[in-house]
Amino acid sequence: MNDSPLYSSLESVVQDDMFPVIDLALREGRHIASDEPAEFAFVREAQVFLEPLYRRYGCELVQVNDGYFYLRPTGDRLGRRHLSAAEMLVGQALALLYLDPATVQSGGAALRGQVVELLDNLVGKEKLVQALNRRRSGKRSERVAHELVRREIDTALRSLARLGFVELLDGERLRLRPPVLRFAEPVRGLGDPIAGLQRLIERRDAVIVELEEGGDERDEDDAG
Repeated sequence: MNDSPLYSSLESVVQDDMFPVIDLALREGRHIASDEPAEFAFVREAQVFLEPLYRRYGCELVQVNDGYFYLRPTGDRLGRRHLSAAEMLVGQALALLYLDPATVQSGGAALRGQVVELLDNLVGKEKLVQALNRRRSGKRSERVAHELVRREIDTALRSLARLGFVELLDGERLRLRPPVLRFAEPVRGLGDPIAGLQRLIERRDAVIVELEEGGDERDEDDAG
């Protein structure tokens, strides 16, 4: 916790022009990470005043050593949003890519096609279609199945981008952000977290990751 030299009270925090932007982002479940220097610095400096504020709304302002903040609901005042099975699976794939040395060397850069290829290799085409689209059944051509998988992954990526796990750049490009490591929490501390994540994806054990975001949205297809 900081001594907050820039702020003397909660009132001084609220009067900062950045407060409404950050407050809304946190309440909507967005992660504020160190790769957003101004936003991250604001939360860090105002943390001592923000923590009791959000506790009154039934939330905990969490700071993670990987370099990001987020709100964790401890009550129901701000609502709870559980990520869908597709979002969880794509999030775990992003975490696996984030831990890849090649991605580290590229500054977190990745391609949408890498996400599709990774899930396809670990889960298998048919099982991946079933995992990403439980409500649909029946036989599909390979082309239709591929389009279905791509569409569902794109939808999940847009949702994860709104929550601050990934940044969608132009075309195929993505930038993976530090908060995506939340999806690696079940294997944190293991000797080989990459192998652990691969096993989770292969078994499609998305339900063991608990990601409850503050906000009013609720997924019909909750994982957990």
